[in-house]
Amino acid sequence: MNVTRRTALAATAGASLVAASPVRAAASKSAAPRLWYRQPAKEWVEALPVGSGKLGAMVFGGVAAERLQLNEDTLWAGGPYEPINPEARGALPEIRRLIDAGEYAKATELADAKFMALPKRQMSYQTIGDLKLDFPGLSDAVEGYVRDLDLDGAITTTRFTAGGVSHLREVIASHPEGVVAVRLTASRKGAVSVDLSFSSPLKSKPVSSVEGAHLILAGRNEPSQGIDARLTFETRVEVRAKGGQVSGAGGKLSVKGADEVLLLIAAATSYRRYDDVSGDPVALNKATLAKLSGKPWAKILAGHQADHRALFRRVGVDFGRTRADLQPTDERIRQSPSTDDPSLAALYFQYGRYLLIACSRPGSQPANLQGIWNDKTFAPWGGKYTININTEMNYWPAEPTDLPELVEPLIALVSDIAQTGERMARAMYGARGWVTHHNTDLWRATGPIDGAKFGVWPTGGAWLCKHVWDHYDYGRDKTYLARVYPLMKGSARFFLDTLVVDPKFGVLVTNPSISPENSHGHGSSLVAGPTMDQAIIRDLFDNCLKAEAILGPDAAFVAEVRAARDKLAPYKIGKDGQLQEWQEDWDADANDIHHRHVSHLYGLFPSDQISVDTTPDLAKAARTSLVTRGDLSTGWAIAWRLNLWSRLGDGDRAHSILKLLLGPERTYPNMFDAHPPFQIDGNFGGASGMTEMVLQSRNDRIYLLPALPSAWPTGAMTGLRARGAVGVDVRWSGGKLTEAVLTAREAGKHTVVLAGSTLDLDLRKGQRVRLTAKDGVLKQA
Repeated sequence: MNVTRRTALAATAGASLVAASPVRAAASKSAAPRLWYRQPAKEWVEALPVGSGKLGAMVFGGVAAERLQLNEDTLWAGGPYEPINPEARGALPEIRRLIDAGEYAKATELADAKFMALPKRQMSYQTIGDLKLDFPGLSDAVEGYVRDLDLDGAITTTRFTAGGVSHLREVIASHPEGVVAVRLTASRKGAVSVDLSFSSPLKSKPVSSVEGAHLILAGRNEPSQGIDARLTFETRVEVRAKGGQVSGAGGKLSVKGADEVLLLIAAATSYRRYDDVSGDPVALNKATLAKLSGKPWAKILAGHQADHRALFRRVGVDFGRTRADLQPTDERIRQSPSTDDPSLAALYFQYGRYLLIACSRPGSQPANLQGIWNDKTFAPWGGKYTININTEMNYWPAEPTDLPELVEPLIALVSDIAQTGERMARAMYGARGWVTHHNTDLWRATGPIDGAKFGVWPTGGAWLCKHVWDHYDYGRDKTYLARVYPLMKGSARFFLDTLVVDPKFGVLVTNPSISPENSHGHGSSLVAGPTMDQAIIRDLFDNCLKAEAILGPDAAFVAEVRAARDKLAPYKIGKDGQLQEWQEDWDADANDIHHRHVSHLYGLFPSDQISVDTTPDLAKAARTSLVTRGDLSTGWAIAWRLNLWSRLGDGDRAHSILKLLLGPERTYPNMFDAHPPFQIDGNFGGASGMTEMVLQSRNDRIYLLPALPSAWPTGAMTGLRARGAVGVDVRWSGGKLTEAVLTAREAGKHTVVLAGSTLDLDLRKGQRVRLTAKDGVLKQA
């Protein structure tokens, strides 16, 4: 494949600096962010993602043969099931007794035998398979090849010249239309010929067929863990050709000699909700395509891009630019450990926002462990909702980077598991309220899975309730709060019934539980009162009390919550100066002192219970724990560390960790996060961490440039959000604030902090104020 210097420069025109530019550009207006490459994808982690919320496609950009790997967000294994173990409640007292006696291995053995969900594994997210496009007469020997993903336009394009004919292939996933759309064009009339077919790795062997100008793949999901396959699905491709001929037979549809070809891809399953699989995917797909009858590509594209940009363009970012951004994206990633390339970080930030827009929309499923993109019938770790960090991390950037609508699927999931988790709480614990453990799936299973050392962790639902509260705290919509507060109250009631007194320390603790997913080195992971649990429950109780004050108090409930909250186990600092992970000073005994999870530091981030300015001793202990854990870990774990160091106010340490995240060991060529394998939470955690370096909203204060690294001396982040319904623009030069603009979306009082300077504001709804700093002192301009 031949790429000349001229075609390479043309490919980057409008998106990078000219050769005569200075080494670093100063906070200039950034070009539209894009990923681009000089060759097709050979592997899945080189392909480019598009998504409509419900539908996802990975675009490989092949020349003679193109591959679109397809996903629909409700295509999971199995069907509705109830995982309650009838022996669990009877075993609970003895498990607690064994833990109190320090017989952790025996407690684990009993929990594995009697307390785990049935089945002990949940269902996996699955792929539809591939739509294959073969182009007769074309070979891979072409000139001027470039493929890219325009994040602002939410479109992938593949361009090349073959035999004097220029070819352009465009792919979008339209949320308004509910389809993946593909447009094939060429510079010569009659030059577009393509053969379409499906392939699928599903063992249920879906069947391909042709109906007129429609190519269809229909079938069933797979059974798993003894749970029957209950879903049917259909994928339907409508082919529209200008000129040429369309014909089909068996499982293949062909277009010959067309001027232009438009493919409209619809997919659906029979899933309606976690306990209802009575949907009709054929009728759904036909209705989706019927609405597009007669609508040309130009209108489909315009509607798609207007919808996407209404979300994407809310936030701008500029960390400065260098000549490094002249290079293709994969080369920039390879060179990033030794290259000054601040705009690669900005690209990664906006890519995270792009991915969340593409995989989490109102009406879709929430972003799972792979977002929406997965090419396997059994995804890594099932592609499930791992709610001991990963699902929550997916949504860390949503509120501060002004994408609150995208949280709606997560809140809908919490509403579902509050129902299934209520049955689990009653059956397994004899408790009011609801519970879920460290994983859930499409069927909203809430039991402990994967063995006691991973799964006996009852605090997943309580952590999700923080997102329920945060959605209010950033938006201040009391109608929303009144609607969702019962979810928080139900979770709190579970802990009011299940917290027990630790006989050694006399405090209220969870028992049994673990500190995800670490072993304390005393025969097991199982324990009473791990630090993370206490911190999450403290947040839950505090947020319930805040909601009660806003909505009108339930006096008896408030009294019960306050009494329990005051008896929760406090944070402890261990003999090595670390923040203890467990009630006992066991951190040095842990099986892996460099463990990927930093669960006990939840209070530092995402919570604000620990901070340098409010609890300096605990912040110092958290820092000691972070240093011990080390910086290099799995992709998502590096992202968590990035956020934690930002909360500690160490911008240069945070930036060094960001460099690890952006390097080729933890970022694939298509910028997907590498656990490895691919997990999307690292992408979202990275976007969150960069936000935290520039703006923090915690402890009822707005912090400007709290962890700005020296590597970004000049830059801007605009369109961010702070708690209290405030929009925030931040600009800086020479490492110092030049201006901050705050826009009040609701009336409220705010304290703004810049290093040691504070400024109190009382803002009216709609009021916009500009802040500057002179000699480090904040003032209103």
